[in-house]
Amino acid sequence: MVKGMYQYLRQAWKKPDRETLRKRMIEWRKTDTIVNVDKPLRLDRARALGYKAKKGFVVLRVRVGRGGHKGKKPNRGRRSKRQTNRKNLKMSYQWIAEQRAGRKYNNLEVLNSYKIGKDGMFYFYEVILVDPQRPEIKNDKTINWITKPGNRGRPFRGITSAGKKSRGIMNKHPTSKVKGGVRAGGRLGK
Repeated sequence: MVKGMYQYLRQAWKKPDRETLRKRMIEWRKTDTIVNVDKPLRLDRARALGYKAKKGFVVLRVRVGRGGHKGKKPNRGRRSKRQTNRKNLKMSYQWIAEQRAGRKYNNLEVLNSYKIGKDGMFYFYEVILVDPQRPEIKNDKTINWITKPGNRGRPFRGITSAGKKSRGIMNKHPTSKVKGGVRAGGRLGK
């Protein structure tokens, strides 16, 4: 069987060249948190998630700091016993990256995202956004569903892939009785 270009790209990203990726991440650390890029770095992954090289599609590289997901300790108005219960944030880094991109470009809609690297300080994601006002998007039958008003603010409502995974909706546990699966707090069936 003959392999296509995207299969070779996918194979190359399974074991990326560490030195090249390390040099890239050093450069990315010096840039802004959200950077508009011309082309996706992982073309195979972007195409699988719905990206097309046409007007109306925007790709952003988003840098998210690692660690520090616990809430801050309250400094007043509670007795000391109640000051220690800080809950951990359940959102994934990818979901946070999608929300930040959606907040910065609020006229665009977040389609999906994928990880392109991580180091000791940051995670790096590429977020695919779509402009629902462009006629190229409205006339494309495969993507024009995003122009409907029910799809506004997808990352903030947790209906992107990363949001659904963090909420536990994509976990299809066979013994789960409650909608949402095990991670969403669903009970296991008997």
